[in-house]
Amino acid sequence: MSKELHIPRGATASGPYAVDIDPERAGWTYSSLRVVELEAGGDHTFSTGDSEWIVLPLHGGCSVHTADADFQLLGRDSVFASVTDFAYVPRDTRVQIASGAGGRFALAGAKCERRLPARYGPAPEVPVEQRGSGGCARQVRNFASADAFDCDRLIAVEVITPGGNWSSYPPHKHDEHRPGEEAELEEIYYFEIEGEHGYGYQRVSPSREGGADVLAEVRSGDAVLVPDGWHGPSIAQPGHAMYYLNVMAGPGETREWRICFHPAHTEGYR
Repeated sequence: MSKELHIPRGATASGPYAVDIDPERAGWTYSSLRVVELEAGGDHTFSTGDSEWIVLPLHGGCSVHTADADFQLLGRDSVFASVTDFAYVPRDTRVQIASGAGGRFALAGAKCERRLPARYGPAPEVPVEQRGSGGCARQVRNFASADAFDCDRLIAVEVITPGGNWSSYPPHKHDEHRPGEEAELEEIYYFEIEGEHGYGYQRVSPSREGGADVLAEVRSGDAVLVPDGWHGPSIAQPGHAMYYLNVMAGPGETREWRICFHPAHTEGYR
């Protein structure tokens, strides 16, 4: 199962996409992730279909054009440099992304029902949270968390883990619908590691018999799918900060991030 859930860089590359993970590839219903790489002066057009999407610059800036809206994204030099502005585009829309200087752009998507308006997300309005302490300290950028930015089903955040630290800890899960306690969410982790030879490790352990079980060495451009199970820790190599983009969506009537911590690993961390 670890070979199916750990997706090395290039394993899903397709056309302009360095990463192309849709529900069919993941074996689930809602969550998607694409990473498009544009050369200087390049552009890419796609149809959103039955999904809502956020265009998130990883490196560089771009313009985002739909029939109803135009946005200029300033972007950033790298995911380690700063938070970024972003654009939300709704389902049933044709979108063009263009970049004068070129760059790399994540498309975080979720199959949805409502068609919300296209919107711009300014970088200064992204809530940034310092979570954990000591060897578990990390920075969480809640650009499209459930309480920060309105989407129909999509939830997406970024995490920066300093070199040598653990994040996504204590291990937690969100694979059951338990009102007020836990929400069922499919999740994609997309990784970038600071430095040419940097790497990290991602653990997903079963929460049920036959469930997801992964211990993967991850490098820039890799992804890990979390259909179920306890996920964490995410471990950064000393001297090399780890970035990951979390893309989540699920069937719940309410868009919410409710998690259950692993009972064996919570003492001193809650």
